[in-house]
Amino acid sequence: MFREGLLVVVSGPSGTGKGTVLSCIRQKENRIKFSVSATTREPRSGEVDGVNYFFKTTEEFEAMIENGELIEWVKYCDNYYGTPKKYVADTIKSGYDCLLEIEVEGALNIKKIYPDCVSIFILPPSFEELRRRIESRGTEKPEVIEKRMEKALKEMNYVDRYDYVVVNDDIEKAVDSIRYILASEKLKFSRNRDILKTIGIS
Repeated sequence: MFREGLLVVVSGPSGTGKGTVLSCIRQKENRIKFSVSATTREPRSGEVDGVNYFFKTTEEFEAMIENGELIEWVKYCDNYYGTPKKYVADTIKSGYDCLLEIEVEGALNIKKIYPDCVSIFILPPSFEELRRRIESRGTEKPEVIEKRMEKALKEMNYVDRYDYVVVNDDIEKAVDSIRYILASEKLKFSRNRDILKTIGIS
């Protein structure tokens, strides 16, 4: 029987390895589509417009806000980030799980609109390891790193607002944890009412 996909929201401080973990999930799961967010930040090395993000000017992004084209949007470290509305709706209706990698503020907004979504917070093994990972990128100035560390500490205070927590101290274990979460969610009674009705259970 056809079943709509899950809306999955993944958050975590910059430097937790979210991108790496989710990239591994993409390789192992063929029923997941990743929402491509819009942002005004500069592309990092290797990032492709329309694949990693829709890179927008500030004027273009603000026009998207005005036109109601975003489910949510936030301003983070002086840049806009937002989730395109149509892509998410089309993905879920087609039976694919739609995974959103977004900041905490955006995730909490999503949960208000879609209370049935599955929310996962990825944590680093320690705050010290988080700093080491950010510094090892070599892509950001010291003042930006400090901003990210301050933001990370604030974000971690919202971890209790999420359904699940995954500590990324080992990529393969973190990937497996998220896959188990999604498999378990699909077996919940609340998500299988229509199937149960067909066999006479209400």
